[in-house]
This record gives sequence, structure tokens and C-alpha cells, in this order.
Amino acid sequence: MWSVDDAALERIAIGAGILGTGGGGNPYLGRLMASRLLAQGAAITVVDPDAVPDDALVVSVGGMGSPTVGIERLQRGDEPLVAMRALERHLGRRFTHLVPGEIGGGNSTRPMVVAAQTGLPVVDADGMGRAFPELQMDTFSIYGVRPTPAAIADPRGHVALFDAIADAATLERHARAVTIQMGGASGYAFPVMTGAELKRTAIPRTLTLADRIGAAVLTARTAHADPVAAVLAVAGGQRLFAGKVGDVRRRLEGGFARGELRLEGTGEHAGRALLVDFQNENLIARLPDGDVLAVVPDLICLVDAETAEPVTTEVVRYGLRVVVLGIPAPAMLKTPEALAVVGPAAFGYPDVPYAPLSGWYGVGAGRSDW
Repeated sequence: MWSVDDAALERIAIGAGILGTGGGGNPYLGRLMASRLLAQGAAITVVDPDAVPDDALVVSVGGMGSPTVGIERLQRGDEPLVAMRALERHLGRRFTHLVPGEIGGGNSTRPMVVAAQTGLPVVDADGMGRAFPELQMDTFSIYGVRPTPAAIADPRGHVALFDAIADAATLERHARAVTIQMGGASGYAFPVMTGAELKRTAIPRTLTLADRIGAAVLTARTAHADPVAAVLAVAGGQRLFAGKVGDVRRRLEGGFARGELRLEGTGEHAGRALLVDFQNENLIARLPDGDVLAVVPDLICLVDAETAEPVTTEVVRYGLRVVVLGIPAPAMLKTPEALAVVGPAAFGYPDVPYAPLSGWYGVGAGRSDW
């Protein structure tokens, strides 16, 4: 068990922004909300998944919708809490623990906000080890946790409750349609699971990993060392490309931020180009001749070349100098049942085989079995 303070919020926001592979929402807003609640006397506690009782009642909370809308539209800050309370009324029971649905981006810090608002502990785990754009793409659903009952809420306090949808892909379609009608972004509470189900299906200790990545970046900046190398020393992976953003094509489509960006190489990559497709998150990094450097579920992360600050899909713009990192996916995303949901074909690349990046996820955190 450990407590989250302002310094930890900063570290987690940096690390989760990198692990978010460009999506998951901007962690900065959640960090600000949680920081304000800490200043008002609230507390945020993180517990190890092994410490969660088997009979605990756990729920994942966060936000869904377009990251672009998430930073452009004012939020009340309690949308996930409103959804969670509606779900408790429906169940007739109170939740005992919170867990991030994804460690990437803003959905790493939104559970911290709900924890500060309620006093509930946050489990040091998540369902992706990164960020993905759709609900069925988490290990909870992949490994058998029922997607409903589920609830979403908008800034006006409107709530939609989904009671009996059998599979997460169908819930994705229904909840996404309602989220679009809510203005393109909503707070969510789902799935509901026991402590035993959590321990069987979650990717463990990813909040710790985000914290350690953020700490490595901040330490490197202070020491005037290479913060990009510091990220890789903790997260595992490799530099795929370094360059300047030459073109960004971004559009809001079906409730997602979709687009492509083109990087013009610098340094050792001068004279070359790299293309990156994204759907909220970065999906594939390829050379103009079609040679693929990395593809989902491996993590394709853009960071500022000088500071290693994460560059998300809603803020990437012409002229930024970035480094593209390739980080191996957690082992739970590489099984046949997981690849059927989060592999290249699931994102519209049926002819691109998944060739895993070498290395382990989170090597610097001492968790080579992830």
C-alpha cells in the first residue's frame, strides 16, 4: 500500500502519458483535479492486486470518447463518480476498490480523482498495460469478465445504464453511440468484478511502472542526461525513429480521433520518413515503402526529443521534434485470444502480421513476466 501525493501524480502523469501510445486522454487534466482534491485534504491510496480480497467488489472507472473532445470541452470532474454511484444503486451494493481500465493517458489519473472523492483505494493494475480505443480491448473482457452492468454519465449529470449486454463489443457500439450524443465524451463505470476476477485478468503493478517511468524522466532532466534513454531503461523497448512532424491529418470520426502523421527524419534518420496511423492511439509505424517497424498491440509512443514529454494524438502538430519509441506489449496481450481482439487485423490491417518487438514490458521495473 502506498499513498499518492502531488509529486507522485506528476510522475504517474508522465509515465502514463508515454504508456498511452498517444491516447487514453490527456493525463494533465486528471492530475489537476486530483491535486486540487489533495490540497483540500483528500487522500489517495494505491493497493497491490495481491492484497485485494477475493470477495471484494471492484469497478473500473474513467472516461470514454474522443481525446480531442476531452481537452476542448469543460468537465465537471465527477462524471465517472456519477456513473459509479448509479451503478451502485442498480446493484444495491457499494464498491470496495477502483481499478484503471487502462494505464495509458488520462484513464490512469481519473481513478485517482474518484479515489480522492470517495476514499476508495485504487488497485495497482489495469486492463491494457497501455491504452486502446474500444471497450472490448481490455484483458478484463478478453479473459471472461462480463461487461455489464455498466454506466456512463455526461457533464450535465445524465446517466445511461446498460443492464444486460452479453459481450463487450456490443457494449462498445451502444455506449459509443450514447457517448456521441453526450457530446463526444463521458465518464464510465464498468466492468464490475470480484477481487478474484481482478487478480486473474488484470495486468499487475502498472501504476508502479508509470510512476517509475515518470521518476526516471524527471531524474534525467535534472541531471541533464538523456530522458528518452531513461524511459527505455525502465519501460523496455527501443528507439524506432527520430524526426520532425511534417504533416498531421486528424479528424473526429465515429467518436474517435482518427488520422495519420508523417515524420521527416533527423539525425541518424535524416533523409527518411515514417508514417504513423492512429485511432485515438498510435496503431502502426511504417516506412513509405510499406516496411512495418511496429504494430499493435506493441506500444508505439511519441515523446518530445529533448524532454521525453509524451506527445498525444490530440496535441501532435507540425514542426514538433519527436522520438518514436517501440515498447513490447505485456504478455497478456500476446496470447491468441488477445490478438484476435487487439492485433493488427482488429484495427483494419488484416494483411499485416504481428511480429513482436524484442524485449520485455517493464524490464526496469523488475517485471519481465508482464
